[in-house]
Formats: sequence, structure tokens, C-alpha cells
Amino acid sequence: MAGNSYYYRKLHSLLGVIPVGFFLVEHLLVNYSAFSEGHQGFIDKVEWINSLPFIFGLELIGIWLPLLYHGVYGLYVAYTARNNVSNYGYFRNVMFMLQRVTGVITLLFVSWHVFETRVQLALGTVTQEELGVRMHEIATQPWAFVLYIIGIVAAVFHFSNGMWSFLVSWGITVGPRAQRVSSYIWMIVFVLVSLMGIFALVGFLNPEFQDTSVLTQQ
Repeated sequence: MAGNSYYYRKLHSLLGVIPVGFFLVEHLLVNYSAFSEGHQGFIDKVEWINSLPFIFGLELIGIWLPLLYHGVYGLYVAYTARNNVSNYGYFRNVMFMLQRVTGVITLLFVSWHVFETRVQLALGTVTQEELGVRMHEIATQPWAFVLYIIGIVAAVFHFSNGMWSFLVSWGITVGPRAQRVSSYIWMIVFVLVSLMGIFALVGFLNPEFQDTSVLTQQ
């Protein structure tokens, strides 16, 4: 692996943006509808996505396999990375360390979230109409709510800081000024998208998510 590490890392970096990063933002936008549009709005978004043609193949090739590679290779990178924060505690070195830490947290969080939702949907223990109810059950447990907040913030930080690194490593932001401006932009993105994810989770606390009785029959 060491001999081809440059290409593995480039692929890892690219997949972190396309399609994994895109999927993260899209997923948070769908979940945000729980806060902005209520139970019916959330289910409408879920059903629309699942009505797309070839949805299983699209998700498998466009999301799950890239996510698997990005996650597994990311663990390898985190394990082999040399963090020098104790010796060089400057900003970017700290960001380097946090990128690895949040990567591990994000992988664990996504695995848990997928098991509680997508896997249960595939097993038939939860229907599409009951996904909002399932999220309500999770969000109303204080320990799960806290872990979800940590997972959401970690995932968004990993994406935002990863975008900064992506732009540098692919030669898009060249020079200190461009990289400094990029830092400010992605800090703002981190705050805004994190808030969107948190508001989405808060939306699932709404009592209307307790059951499917509020949903209209299509």
C-alpha cells in the first residue's frame, strides 16, 4: 500500500467530497425538513428520494461503496498519522489532529445511524412512513440525543476541514492568502451546517413525530 499511497490518498480525498460530502449535505437538508416542514414534509422528502429510479444501485455505487472506502482507508490514515500537536501546537496542526479524530467519530456515528434507520428499513422492522417515528424515539432519549449532537458536529467538521485540505492538495487554493480565505469560508460552512443538523435533530423532538396519524394518505 505504501508504494501507491499517493493515489490511494487522492482517491480518498476525492471521494470525501464527491459523493460522500454531497451525501452528507443532502442528508442533513432532508432531515432539516423535520424542523422546517414537520412530519409530513419530512416523509414527503424521504418518499421522493426513494422513488428515484434505480435508487438501490445509485446508493450502492454512489454512496455506500465510496463511503466504505473513505471510512476504512481513513482509519488507516488516522492510525498511521503522526500528530505533533504537543510539539507544534499551531492552528493547522491542531486541525490535522482533529480531522483524524472526527473521522473516527464520524465513522462510528454513521455506522450506528445507518443501523438504526437504513438497516431496519431493509429488514422490514421500520417502514418509510415510520422513519420519523424512529428518529423521534432516538432523539427523545437524552443519551442518544447527546451522542447524535456529537456525531453531527464531528461529521460536519470532518467535511468542512476536509474541504479545506482538498482545495489545497488539489492545487485549487495556492498561497497563504487563498488558504486563509478558504479557512474563513469553511469555518462559516461548519457553523451553518452544524446548526442545520442540530435543528433537524431538535425537529424530531416534536410530539407530532410520535406516530404516523398526522400523515395524509397519498
